[in-house]
Amino acid sequence: MGRIVIPMLRDRGDEVLCLTRDPARARKVLPGGVEILGGDPTMPGVWQDRLGTCEGVINLAGSPVAAGLWTGRRKQLIRRSRLSTTGNVVEALNACDRSMVLASASAVGYYGNRSNVALGENSEPGAGFLARLALEWEHTALKAERENVRVALIRIGVVLSAEGGALARMLPVFRLGLGGPLGSGKQYFPWIHIRDLARLLIFVMDQKDVQGPVNAAVPDPPRQKDFARALGRAVGKPAFLPVPGFVLKMTLGELAGVLLASQRVVPNVLKAAGFKFEFAELDKALDDLI
Repeated sequence: MGRIVIPMLRDRGDEVLCLTRDPARARKVLPGGVEILGGDPTMPGVWQDRLGTCEGVINLAGSPVAAGLWTGRRKQLIRRSRLSTTGNVVEALNACDRSMVLASASAVGYYGNRSNVALGENSEPGAGFLARLALEWEHTALKAERENVRVALIRIGVVLSAEGGALARMLPVFRLGLGGPLGSGKQYFPWIHIRDLARLLIFVMDQKDVQGPVNAAVPDPPRQKDFARALGRAVGKPAFLPVPGFVLKMTLGELAGVLLASQRVVPNVLKAAGFKFEFAELDKALDDLI
């Protein structure tokens, strides 16, 4: 996400500080004029002092959820990478007295598996590892909230990008004509184009009335079977071979529950604030990315 949102910020004239574990790589992929600061956000450090000089912070750090089986050790890493980073960001913000905004990542996993229920930002949290983690993650970020610090909790759906994430993993299978829906295919699939997510983050930073949870997913999410058909059309291949739920559970364990969960997420806060999605339609988004 940083590689997408940082150029947008620079193009409109913002000064940007990038905290990264790999400064050499960051200098290769980021535009000129970006201040690169090396550091590990899961650990306290001098980077916290620099954070206090900024007017806004975008916190998206966290070990990938779908990078492997959810062993006890893996779940601990997923949890620690989010909570430690966010806790250190909050500590830095609480140490300064200037007006600031924190846009801190969360996930639609907050809602758990909710079948056909429309899920606005006021909906109750669900059950399961990701739902508990998202709830704890948000509570940590909200510790920065006070009179002059606004906190927005960005509950991100499945981010579509040709360069990584879910879509990049699905494309090789679908291009071979072996793609299809996961499980029953009836579950809702809340997605967002990576460029819309970047635009949304900047929008939230600018809109002083937007705070608290913000659903970052298209207004009308498709069912998983409809997403599979659209992806098949985009690559010119049939997409009717379902992956049974029991196979996913056998191969992926607890992680399979994330892929089979249904989350009919509705971005009510963004609608009320006047945000316009550039890619609200799935076919248009896939045509752009593929």
